[in-house]
Amino acid sequence: MSIEIKHHTVQANGIRQHYLEAGKGAPVVLLHGFPETNFAWRFQIPELAKHYRVIAPDLRGYGETDKPAGGYDKRNMANDLVELLKVLDIPKIALVGHDRGARVATRFAKDHPELLDRLVVMDNVPTRIVAREFSPALAKSYWFFIFNQVPDLPEALIAGREDLWLRHLFSDWCYNPLAIDGKAFDTYVEAYRRPGALRGAMSDYRAIIEDVAQDKVDEDIKIACPTLALWGEDFHAVGKMFDMKQVWAEMASDLRTVSIPQSGHLPQEEQPQLVNEALLDFLLGWKG
Repeated sequence: MSIEIKHHTVQANGIRQHYLEAGKGAPVVLLHGFPETNFAWRFQIPELAKHYRVIAPDLRGYGETDKPAGGYDKRNMANDLVELLKVLDIPKIALVGHDRGARVATRFAKDHPELLDRLVVMDNVPTRIVAREFSPALAKSYWFFIFNQVPDLPEALIAGREDLWLRHLFSDWCYNPLAIDGKAFDTYVEAYRRPGALRGAMSDYRAIIEDVAQDKVDEDIKIACPTLALWGEDFHAVGKMFDMKQVWAEMASDLRTVSIPQSGHLPQEEQPQLVNEALLDFLLGWKG
């Protein structure tokens, strides 16, 4: 069955938001992470769209979505999704978030539980827990959390060298250092060479202080909806560093966990078949 993937742009929460859409049925929203765009879901959209209406936005600051000067705290980025759903007249969703998208999804789950049926968080340690556990050993793996927050310097150093920067990140973060290669790699390089793209991604990280403050206010309130935490077994900064079952048991009361073998930080791209099987199994019964 051929699945048509359409590109759309709408004005929502004061910015122009770009998203991919495919399929029909109960809505499933996919939120990508750093340093990616909604292209990260190219292996998931065709499979999920056989059963669901799939919507994959570019987050604020990324891809073809606007990259304003502010508004990157996760509460406001969750509101980007709330307003997008209003425009699309969607009352409730299943939500999948990877990395930065998982941070947006977590805040969405806490701020707007009435809009959420079930949640998937992929290869993500919540910002509050990263901050709480910060140490010299953790700093070595999470160096970019600090570097990306420095005003202007990352953009100045990376501009014109986007390929070197992305090659380092993808090779360091993936089980197979060349998992993101060829046309896929070139697609990401092109995305980050566009005006404002580097600033947008860095602005996401520059909201960390505000993000932690938001997360601490309701740290004792667990996510109530069914939650799947999925991660790559072999990423040194997540699966190798944290007890992920314990991490997400602290966050969610109705929890399922899946560890993806021979995968680093990008399981949806490194082991798409295993991830698709896990997603479809978890989404089973979601009727909208």
